[in-house]
Amino acid sequence: MAKPKVDQSLCIGCGLCASLCPDVFELGDDGLAKVINENACNGCCQDAADQCPTGAISLN
Repeated sequence: MAKPKVDQSLCIGCGLCASLCPDVFELGDDGLAKVINENACNGCCQDAADQCPTGAISLN
């Protein structure tokens, strides 16, 4: 299974990934997205990566 990663230099903290995939992503104290459980993807990670407005999410 692909593991999601967030490129902090591209993230703008819009929260879309956290709303699409709350078991995997959350906004940190710095306002940027972070992965909280890379093993919780159930198909939503691809949606989050596809819809991220800055392309900050990758699946490796």
